[in-house]
Amino acid sequence: MNNATTFVGLDVHARSIKACAFVPVTGEIERKSLGYEPGELASWIKSLPQPAKCVYESGVTGFHLCRELRAMGADCAIGAVSKMHRPAADRGRKADRRDAHFLAVQLALGVVAEVHVPDPECEEARDLTRALADARDDAVRAKQRLSKFLLRHGHVYDERNAAGQRKSRWTRDFWAWVGRIDLGDASAMATLDHYCECVRRADAEKAALEAKVKSLAQAPRWKPACDALRCLKGIDAVTAASIACEADGFSRFARASGFAAWVGLVPSEHSSGESRCRGGITKAGNKHLRKLLVEAAWHYKSASRAPKGPVKGQSVPPDARRHANAGVRRLVDRRRAMDAAGKQSSVANVAIARELACWCWAVGRMAEKA
Repeated sequence: MNNATTFVGLDVHARSIKACAFVPVTGEIERKSLGYEPGELASWIKSLPQPAKCVYESGVTGFHLCRELRAMGADCAIGAVSKMHRPAADRGRKADRRDAHFLAVQLALGVVAEVHVPDPECEEARDLTRALADARDDAVRAKQRLSKFLLRHGHVYDERNAAGQRKSRWTRDFWAWVGRIDLGDASAMATLDHYCECVRRADAEKAALEAKVKSLAQAPRWKPACDALRCLKGIDAVTAASIACEADGFSRFARASGFAAWVGLVPSEHSSGESRCRGGITKAGNKHLRKLLVEAAWHYKSASRAPKGPVKGQSVPPDARRHANAGVRRLVDRRRAMDAAGKQSSVANVAIARELACWCWAVGRMAEKA
């Protein structure tokens, strides 16, 4: 049990907060229903026997309430909801009052796994990189809608160049081909125009966000880590900025395995007694970062062992660059060995992604001089 006198559990919603204060020494419990107003909540917490500490579960409400309470002098933490161990008997009894009491007791017992709370600058950078990921998904969906609409009307782009190779879609030639299509019906042509406009708008929005993320990678806070991460093959300026913002400091992870586990790129395990059984990756933790690393790992299927060349404006400590070059050689050799052994391509790629996460951690710490 920690040194706090009063432990407060908060069940936070968009418009309301259910609070439960628990004093272990006396066993007293005090409950309070409030609106989503940090000032009112902070005043109530300060009226309790001090010192007091409060906690609420991680979720869609984000970090705003925690930062506001801390700014007003109230000790607040966010508990990882994935590590909250609820009694089996409580699964059928869900209520805000019970949830707040459960959190207060868990905090008093000292078993709450606290979530790292980024500062506003870091969260804004994360929002920008995640908005780019959303824009990329929107562009893919818009293109799929257009291509399937044309397919339903019997139009498939099959233009070929002088060598007989099929031309790529979404090029100038493709749009010229689309412009020549006449579906013979006003409604169908209006639909075609709409889908074409959606694709062009989605591509424009994606390009604009990519430019902003590349500019973010040059910001003083993120540039050292981004430049170092770009020494690893498969990681460009956009991916490096996303990794750096999501990690918010590689030095806060004590070991590379801890960073890989936070991303969810470690094997799951179901072992008991003398039986040991390991399965696929846990897929816990940061989904956005895990996807970026898995995509980056595909580059090592056809990459060479040669170091990645420097780019204009990149400034990397020599030891970090040497370590990144060693990582490239290691990952290329490992992928070739797994391919030669007949390992399933997707399984091999996830294994490379797990090691790539560890190399990112190591290179990032060197850039931070940790």
